[in-house]
Amino acid sequence: MAFTWWQKAVFYQIYPRSFADGNGDGIGDFKGMIEKLDYLKDLGVDALWLSPHFPSPNWDCGYDVSDYCGVAPEYGSLEDFKTFMHEAHSRDLKVILDLVANHTSDEHPWFIESKSSRDNPKADWYVWADTPPNNWQSCFDGDAWTYSPERNQYYYHYFMRQQPDLNWHNPAVEQAMWDAVRFWLDLGVDGYRLDAIGTIFEDPALTPHSLPFGLATLRHKSDIASTPEEKKAVSEYWEEMFKYQHSQPGVHELMKKLRSILDEYPGDRVLVAEDDNVEYMGNGSDELHMVFNFPLMRSDGPLSPEWVRANQHARQAELAKISADAWACNPLGNHDSQRVYTRFGDGTHDAERARLSLALLLSLRGTPFLYNGEEIGMTDLIITDPAKLRDTIAPWYYERMIHELGIDPQEAARRAGAFSRDRNRTPTQWSNTANAGFSPADVQTWLPVNPNYADGINVRDQQSDPISLLNFYKRLLRVRKNSPALIEGEQTFLHEDNNEYLTILRQTANQTVLVVLSFSKNRQALDFSDLPYKNAHTLFSSAGRSKSEENLKEIHLGAFEVFIAELH
Repeated sequence: MAFTWWQKAVFYQIYPRSFADGNGDGIGDFKGMIEKLDYLKDLGVDALWLSPHFPSPNWDCGYDVSDYCGVAPEYGSLEDFKTFMHEAHSRDLKVILDLVANHTSDEHPWFIESKSSRDNPKADWYVWADTPPNNWQSCFDGDAWTYSPERNQYYYHYFMRQQPDLNWHNPAVEQAMWDAVRFWLDLGVDGYRLDAIGTIFEDPALTPHSLPFGLATLRHKSDIASTPEEKKAVSEYWEEMFKYQHSQPGVHELMKKLRSILDEYPGDRVLVAEDDNVEYMGNGSDELHMVFNFPLMRSDGPLSPEWVRANQHARQAELAKISADAWACNPLGNHDSQRVYTRFGDGTHDAERARLSLALLLSLRGTPFLYNGEEIGMTDLIITDPAKLRDTIAPWYYERMIHELGIDPQEAARRAGAFSRDRNRTPTQWSNTANAGFSPADVQTWLPVNPNYADGINVRDQQSDPISLLNFYKRLLRVRKNSPALIEGEQTFLHEDNNEYLTILRQTANQTVLVVLSFSKNRQALDFSDLPYKNAHTLFSSAGRSKSEENLKEIHLGAFEVFIAELH
């Protein structure tokens, strides 16, 4: 099997609005991103995934696109983007973009024309009905059908009402989107992360769901579910409410067309889906290259060896049904989920568990995806003032809790802040100075800066600290880059009856690497004498070892230690 660049790469997600403010206006931009490319190269990542940089009214932080072939003015110009691309490529950093195909902004010229009358050239570019044909809900803000007085009709939106769904049954819509895809490929982008592809088509029979309540009640049930039984019921409610609005026939045909477009271009351009259904990889060579292994990050609390092994066995079995060469794609965080430091901590050993999370991603077979700020241990920031929330689904939930569900405003504000995705999108913390060095001291940043930048959770302080999380990232990324088995090797789990540590054996024809991750606060003595090797040459240890060679019969593992060794 010949491995491509995207199989070998470690991806790093940049959330443009919060990554680096180059012009001092409180919002991240391309100038700032360009200035931080050397930092990213030094960190050791290989490819960048850029969340939407397109013009947008920002009802959904850029995922409501008003021009697929432009650059949002607050981020810069198209020339700034081209400079960013050139500078990234000159440092051997690949760049993929977000492709938001399910919907546009309601301020996109296509929708403005479509809603203007029932007989304009783009009248059927969106999904219209004379009256709401069912009780479908938007997964963001309630009813999925919104009235347009211009047409005296209702349009459908799976997400918020400012994000009308495109009608992909119309060949003109398809062609317009493929034109936009080619626009950026022609400029040299290396592929796309595909947003919400499962929602492109809906049940043609428009079958209503059977639940006796709407989205606000469902969100609240999700919010307060605490027992396994309650969480299972909530999961079933979600499926029942939305099962007619996603995963419908037709997506595979579109993905084949998209794949054929990318295959026209040189350089192994890549497609990765914001979906965990491996069937979107087709037969392994005719649809998407990768889909995210989201189940890995859905543990109820801190990660455990048992959870990881179960996930990997299930995932590899699913991929094997696609193709012998089907490739995994492993995330633990992104712009829509809690930060790794917060989500997988236990309140006592958060720092250790953050290190284990990275070591896990870099040790599993498949392409790792990291999220900006994780390398310094950025944490969630709960914003309890609804006026400061920018994730518009959170204020909607806040209002519904008060007026529809009768919840106390103070409690509603706390729950809205904890629910909001603003918590994990705050500005990157570059230094221990006002505004964390993201923006000048006298500038109001677009979201509040997490005040823990003053506690060492910033890049500048950690760069000079040899035992910082940032330097842990750098060292471990170098180990992976210099170990072919960690990139290309087959994967085997050892000692599967033990839940105190996780052991992964990665093997190529020329190298065998043993990875042992301790999930325990206790020291342990491990015996690997049943392996056909005698010694282990230490490639990495988070515990500090006095010797470089270990006897496989007795390896002493420290508390929460990351131990990686080449066997011989």
